[in-house]
Amino acid sequence: MRRPMARFWTNCLLALGLWTTATAWAAHAYAQFGDIRYPAGFANFSYVNPAAPKGGEIILVPPTRQSNFDKYNPFTLKGSAPPSMLAMMFDTLLVGNMDEPTTAYGLLASDTQVSADRMSVTFQIHPQARFHNGDPVLAADVRHSFERLTSKQAAPQYRTYFGEVKAATVLGERSIRFDFVRPNSELPLIVGSLPVFSQKWGLQGNAHKPLDQMVMDIPISSGPYRIGPVQFGKDITYVRDLAYWAKDLNVRKGLFNFDRITYKIYKDSTAQLEAFKAGEFDYMQSFIAREWARAFTGRAFDRGELIKAELPHGNAGDFQGFQFNLRRDKFKDVRVRQAIALAMDFEWLNRQLFYNAYSRVRGYFVASDFEAKGRPGPDELALLQPLRAKLPAAVFEQDVPLPPKTDLAMDAGHSLRDHLRQARDLLNDAGWTYRDGALRNANGQALTLEFLDSSGSMGRVVTPFAKNLEKLGIQVQYKVIDFALLQKRMDVFDFDIVSNRTVGSEAPGTELLERFGSKSADVEGSGNVLGLKDPAVDALLDKAVSATTRPELVTSLRALDRVLRHGHYVVPHWYGAVHRVSWRAAAFDRPATLPRYYQPEALVTSVWWSRSAGATTHTFAAPVSSTTPVGKDAFKKGP
Repeated sequence: MRRPMARFWTNCLLALGLWTTATAWAAHAYAQFGDIRYPAGFANFSYVNPAAPKGGEIILVPPTRQSNFDKYNPFTLKGSAPPSMLAMMFDTLLVGNMDEPTTAYGLLASDTQVSADRMSVTFQIHPQARFHNGDPVLAADVRHSFERLTSKQAAPQYRTYFGEVKAATVLGERSIRFDFVRPNSELPLIVGSLPVFSQKWGLQGNAHKPLDQMVMDIPISSGPYRIGPVQFGKDITYVRDLAYWAKDLNVRKGLFNFDRITYKIYKDSTAQLEAFKAGEFDYMQSFIAREWARAFTGRAFDRGELIKAELPHGNAGDFQGFQFNLRRDKFKDVRVRQAIALAMDFEWLNRQLFYNAYSRVRGYFVASDFEAKGRPGPDELALLQPLRAKLPAAVFEQDVPLPPKTDLAMDAGHSLRDHLRQARDLLNDAGWTYRDGALRNANGQALTLEFLDSSGSMGRVVTPFAKNLEKLGIQVQYKVIDFALLQKRMDVFDFDIVSNRTVGSEAPGTELLERFGSKSADVEGSGNVLGLKDPAVDALLDKAVSATTRPELVTSLRALDRVLRHGHYVVPHWYGAVHRVSWRAAAFDRPATLPRYYQPEALVTSVWWSRSAGATTHTFAAPVSSTTPVGKDAFKKGP
């Protein structure tokens, strides 16, 4: 992910039947396209142990390639905040759960009321809600948080994310209404995901410091943890707030059981793994198939001191690929992008490097109902026909593009040599011909590619890919740089092509505006890595965001997937079906049942508990294991 904005906050929705009523609606939970599983007054979520003992400590590493942190403010563009600060410290109005990807329940909000015209939502703030300094959480704090996060001082994705919220109005000490630009069934959930902080954070006398100048000011928030011991830039410990206001609420029962959660940061991945084996920390996730198969071995694993497990899940697949920077002139022609993609031999990579652990990413909504197939049906055509003048004819006349597949057992045309010939012809048609030792355009400029990586692990993929590209006359440079520098270069769009991952969602929505919308393409730090500006894409995004039924959402996203795939904006990567994790066997206990939708870091830090905290009569599941490693890749991590 580009910036930490937990999707489980936003995948929360209002039951369809309730939308069709003629009057306003209020309840303890909110669901967009399905039933609410837990009734008012429910005891706890099904996947937690409500009797889990509190205490103990877990030490882990960030699941990204974060190499340092240099601030305590997670809401600004410049710099890096400590890992998991949002999840550890900031409560929201509504909170999701790991069994219902499209439902949220009240946390700071004790009641949620949607107007009959769907143009506003009103939240009642829980009377017990308190910040870490003991002050009550009031409607004025919620409005303050919203106004600060939508200001130009905050990271730009917040302005996009809350872009269709017109205003926040304080109705009473603990009552606030959000008004919308238009009816949108997701907007109450968007504002429900607002991280809330105190008006006193950054206050100097009677004036507030600008948000982007609040660097070392400790946030005044209301979440389950506070900042504890810190080796600034290296390690950080979050300490459980013993007076946490929501510790007895049903949406928090059995959660956040560790007294201390420590993140250690290693700049070298090899040193990190060896430190894990040596006992310097307790848990880590593996994203590299070769590493999982060959490096997660040794005496500690043989003796059962370290558990190596592949945990199944029901998540939509993550999208990952080499993404082109369309702001560069050399990538503006779709034929150039398509030709470059033809040079990657995934089947060879999977066989020789990945232990056949992966499946190829086909579209932008991996392994979900939203993935386009074949030619557009009547429902998609109803959305695409008005855009015909803005779309290539292939969208209507051809099957949705699939990644090239090398298979010598198939008919002619499916070998790597065949793909390179096709790529050569596409490049020639686009005006690129081989002369003077390189592939050049009419102005004599050579076609060059610079691949950026923060860990070096992607080098095994880029090297054979580069050799194939060099056969076409394309000059390739692979550069490994520090994660912070890579993030900065991506923020200012100073790159050619980069590996990027976005976490899959069971209900994509407003976040797509920032990922693919024209308005975000030139905003530094935005999630529109591609720099995509396409009026047809914008129109389909509008349809997706304004969908009021699940079928409408499915149709609009299939049409969007189709149009994006015909644009050949990325070289698709791969995905897997399990989470590959390892932990110290004697350290933790966990519930017997896994939830359906989860990311493993969030599961471990919020649901598991320390064995040193005390005994329990709960039944535990045996570790899941497999002799054939499969898994999923992380943002900017190698295969």
